[in-house]
Formats: sequence, structure tokens, C-alpha cells
Amino acid sequence: MPVREVITGQRVPVKIWTDEVDARSKEQLANLATLPFVHHHVAAMPDVHVGIGATIGSVIATHKAIIPAAVGVDIGCGMVAARLSLTANEIDERSLKKVFDQISRDVPVGRAQHRDERVLADVALPFEARLNSLTERHPELLKAFGKFSKWVNQMGTLGGGNHFIEVCLDEDNQVWVMLHSGSRGIGNAMADYFIKLARADMERWMIHLPDRDLAYFPEGSEHFDNYVEAVHWAQEYAFANRQAMLDLVLTAVARHLPPFTVTTEIVNCHHNYIALEHHYGANVWITRKGAIRAREGDVGIVPGSMGARSYIVRGKGNAESFCSSAHGAGRRMSRTAAEKTFTEADLEAQTRGVICRKDKGVLDEIPGAYKDIDVVMANQDDLTEILHTLKQVVCVKG
Repeated sequence: MPVREVITGQRVPVKIWTDEVDARSKEQLANLATLPFVHHHVAAMPDVHVGIGATIGSVIATHKAIIPAAVGVDIGCGMVAARLSLTANEIDERSLKKVFDQISRDVPVGRAQHRDERVLADVALPFEARLNSLTERHPELLKAFGKFSKWVNQMGTLGGGNHFIEVCLDEDNQVWVMLHSGSRGIGNAMADYFIKLARADMERWMIHLPDRDLAYFPEGSEHFDNYVEAVHWAQEYAFANRQAMLDLVLTAVARHLPPFTVTTEIVNCHHNYIALEHHYGANVWITRKGAIRAREGDVGIVPGSMGARSYIVRGKGNAESFCSSAHGAGRRMSRTAAEKTFTEADLEAQTRGVICRKDKGVLDEIPGAYKDIDVVMANQDDLTEILHTLKQVVCVKG
């Protein structure tokens, strides 16, 4: 389905792939479109919803400038998935409950991290030299890490919020493992540190913005190169973190299910990140804030909520979206609103058939708090084609 709405009246237009977009999101998108360095237009994916400064589900092309808050605080957040040789006939509820418990023991979630004796040093330590170089130039960054200084121990950990680990079945009843996570505490600390520097720069230069969270670093400014280095470090850390967790999950699954192999290439993709790309005749910085790259042939993951379907997709290379796609269902209500609207009985009903937590602690992640993933997919049929449809049978939440 093509663009559903175009907002004009700013320096560049905003193109939106859904009718389901609230007034605050439109205001945020319009604010982005007023910035002097935004290239050609702003694209809003069908899972678009309110974020901090920049709208989640937005794709922003910028000339020689980057907005740290648009990249967000979970730098490199994304998905990884792998299909296994197992089928539905080889699993049952009893064994899946054991898998749920094993994953919960083997992969730290929330604020938890690996104990020193279980740290994944071989995966984490290759990142050390570059991090040391960065902090030598920004010693204040070490203070920002603070309680997150155990970044080595957080390699191979899930985090909280909407992060998850799932065992799923596809349309052929083939078993998949899929998970969602990012750069953990250290990525958050880096983002917060540079967002504050960008705000300070705007004040020093007396640049007035429609939203203080749109503070930016121009190329050539004091902090631009260091921010780019930090973001790329965090993106690579996030990628490795997902891969390390996938290995832990596959080991946990192997303890309770029949022998298996990974039968398809693993898909590992960011949906909160920056990249230097060529669009509409120019080399520009692309910020995908809650969006995946969907060039022609790119394989990506668009997850639903914990009781809904998820999709493995192939990009169509749609230029209007800057070759991008939605990154998931997208929230339709805040966490606080979800907790006020729904009950644990609602959560039980909406996650029936899924082995997962069904208590008040995850009520803010109830499927009803999210947009309908099938509507999202229908709205972006000009951006991606569906390769596989997944339905979870196990979900471990952060």
C-alpha cells in the first residue's frame, strides 16, 4: 500500500504509511521536517508512535548532521532469529516449559548481568581497546557509565522493557528462535552523555529548536566524530550481544528438545541506528529510529507483541521509505495507560497458548497495548514481502 498521508507546510514534507497516527506523533514529525539539514522528506513507518524528540517508527535523512536523541538511548537495538530443523511434532508443553525455565536461568534479564565466573569475555573483550580510546578522549564518559561499568558482564544479556526471547513456529510448523535486545547499559550511558552534550551545544550557539531533544551535532563540530565512533561501537556491541544470547538460547533449547541444526542463515538486524547511505542524489546520514533497512533483497524481522504473529520479511527497496520498513507492531498506548486499562485476566486471555509470564509485572507489554501487527504489515506491502509468519509458543520477557 502506498503512502497514506503527506504532511506539508514545513521545509520538507512528511510521508506516512498509516492512517493510525496520533496528533502528538504528527507534531514530532513536523518538527523534524523543519530542520535545515533534513534531506528530501521524513518517512514515517506504519508502526509510528510518540518518542522522545523524534518519533519512533521514523526514518530521517540528514546532510552533515546527526540528532543523538533521534538515534535514541538503546543504540543498536534490534532483532535476531534462526530457524531450526525441529518441527511442532517434536515439542510439547512439558518440554517447552523446561525450555522457558532454562532460558530464564541462562540469560540474565532486566537489570541482571552475568556473574564474573560466567562472563562472556571472549565475545566482549575485542571491544575493549576501542572503548578505552574513546574514554581517553572523553574522560567524563567514564563517570556516565557509573553503575554500568560492568559492560563485559552485560554481554549476552537481555535487558528490560520490551526486550524478549521467543521460541516460535512458522507456517510450516518449523521451530524458530528469535530475540530482541540492544547495547544494554553502556549504550544507554553513551547516548545519554552525548544527548546532553548536543543540548549544551545548542545553548552555547543560541540555536532555538522546536524541541530540545532535536539537538544535533554538525559535521566538523567538537563532538561529531566521537559521537559517530561511540554509536558505531554500541551498534557493533548490540549485534554481538544478540548473537551471544542466541548461542546461549540455542544451548538452553538443546538441553530439553531433540537434537537439531540451524537450517537457515541467521538474520541479525538493527532497528535503532545510523548509517551513511545514498538517497535522492546525495550521501546522507540515515537515522532509523524504530525501523529496519529494507533494500531490495534485505532480509529483516518485524515482530508482533507477545501474543501476536511476527514476520520474517524481504525488502523491496522502496525509495520513498529510504529503503526502510516498520520494526514491529508499535505501541498504541503508553505503559502507564496499559497498566490502567488492562488486568492480569486480560493478559492471560491475550497470551493464551504462549508459555510466558502472565503477572502484573509485564502487564505494560500486553498485546492490547500495541497496534495490530497484521494491519502494520498490510500498510507496508510496498516496502516488504513476507517470507515467514511466526507464532510464539514461548516468550521470556525482559
